[in-house]
Amino acid sequence: MSTTVSDFIVSRLSAWGVERLYGYSGDGINGFMAALRRAEQGPRLIQPRHEEVAAFMASGHAKFSDRVGVCVATSGPGAVHLLNGLYDARKDHMPAVAIVGQQSRLSLGTDYQQEIDLISLFKDVAGAYVQMVTAPAQARHMIDQALRIAIAENTVTCVILPNDIQDLPMADPPAVHGAVFSGVGYRRPQRIPAPADLDAAAEILERGERVAILAGAGVKHAVDELLALSERLGAGIAKAILAKAMVPDDAPGVTGTIGLLGSEASEKMMEECDTLLLVGTRFPYAEFLPKSGQARAVQIDIAPQALGLRYPTEINLHGDAQATLAALNERVTRNKDHRWRERLQGWIDDWWRITDERAATDAMPINPQRVFQELSPRLPNDVLLCCDVGSATNWYARYLKIRRGMLGSVSGGLASMGNGVPYLLAAKFAHPHRPAVAMVGDGAMQMLGNQALITLAKYWHEWENPQCIILILNNRDLSQVTWEQRVMEGDPRFATSQDLPDFAFDEYARLLGFEGLRLERAEEIERVWDQAFAADRPVVINAYTDGDVAPLPPHIDLEQARHYLTSMLKGDDSAPHHGRLSAKQLGRSLLGRHRKKT
Repeated sequence: MSTTVSDFIVSRLSAWGVERLYGYSGDGINGFMAALRRAEQGPRLIQPRHEEVAAFMASGHAKFSDRVGVCVATSGPGAVHLLNGLYDARKDHMPAVAIVGQQSRLSLGTDYQQEIDLISLFKDVAGAYVQMVTAPAQARHMIDQALRIAIAENTVTCVILPNDIQDLPMADPPAVHGAVFSGVGYRRPQRIPAPADLDAAAEILERGERVAILAGAGVKHAVDELLALSERLGAGIAKAILAKAMVPDDAPGVTGTIGLLGSEASEKMMEECDTLLLVGTRFPYAEFLPKSGQARAVQIDIAPQALGLRYPTEINLHGDAQATLAALNERVTRNKDHRWRERLQGWIDDWWRITDERAATDAMPINPQRVFQELSPRLPNDVLLCCDVGSATNWYARYLKIRRGMLGSVSGGLASMGNGVPYLLAAKFAHPHRPAVAMVGDGAMQMLGNQALITLAKYWHEWENPQCIILILNNRDLSQVTWEQRVMEGDPRFATSQDLPDFAFDEYARLLGFEGLRLERAEEIERVWDQAFAADRPVVINAYTDGDVAPLPPHIDLEQARHYLTSMLKGDDSAPHHGRLSAKQLGRSLLGRHRKKT
């Protein structure tokens, strides 16, 4: 049997080191599916319940394995369904490749069934490279280009396969003018800024008396160098949400996350620093950075378009974080003045005490902060943490104390609901021997997570360590958006848009062969967590939590307070309850500060 175009593409993906593809079949991609069936050496197709899950898994694969994620879908609706997960990869600068089917070349341009202008559709999300194979001899260089560009530029690319092309005999490019002969492979260079720029940056950092570092996802493979430089400078380190699980919270000077999801320690550090070092981050919220002109600033980033983007930096270092930080360590002398570090440590200790005080606030039926507070010390050192978007993100950001060896992520740049369970699936395929925990709201579970659980039921038996826990905050409310309605818009909770139906997630889990646990009272929290970590199969925890527990920002400005009070006066249906809870949380924090002073 002759090798088809699809057979060649499958073998080429294998040559590039692709071991798994995440995708769903359909008549527009069946030729490629047949080639996957015939391939004895892989790659392996992982079949989720929806193409959006497949794309989220490709993004999660890249995040948890440091390798390119590949997703596959049929033409028309299948291709459309990939977009959200692909945008997640693009916004978080993860390498991902989409292979999508298309109607036959003969019918294109006739408004044929399921015909969509896929090049235009994918032009934004895969703008770095989106091409359609129209002749067999193109397949070689298009696959090579898609993989190489995705990996080299940490971005999304797309190759479109008309269904008649998929089954044609493969043909090598002819030995004629205009033919292209591409090859496999990419080796990432180590980019180091010019010595003069490193010297200038080191001088600025050395002169700083109160140095603050903001670390983003770009520090993933530079944590040792980052901590070493922080120690030399006596600096503090705040973390953007994507760096939450990269920099350990027990390292000296780590103030925790920053921004609306952040800590008071990070906020105070930014308010009082005189020097700022940004490393591998595009943190977007300027109101949480030092005021313009307050601090001299240096930035390190592998992407030149990120330099000077968020803060008026004095020196921009275009380079790899690990190599650049190592070069700065060689140039910076150790700061022997410990006063700034001592102040930072006081703020850090105070913040962890505040989180404990807030978690102790009674709620109806359960304070979600307490659930995360009890989870944190139970986390294994090698845990994989997969956080969905919503109120769970607040508690993940603030309550989990990260230790060395942990891996974790969230949908950062896109901030899309529905990523949590797909990330867990991808993380477990990448590391089948490690335990995993997903933290998801009931809105995200009803949106996409329940379907992803069916995929988990299909595959979990094959993992070396089946331990994975899905915590669901069941508050029957789109609670994060409810708080945004109150605090950002000054509007009362809009029940029509915010109410969610109750769903028996624990009973559903048992139908799928998992262990399903129900958490309805605060005194059950410790027992349920212990039971979950002792299980020999996936566990779903249906935790009935109070959606009116406010995700209080590090400080409440006058505009936020005015909006909040306005929402209550407009007739918010749960104003008395969430008003009392917010007052209790603030009161406990203030009381704790008083106790500390006395």
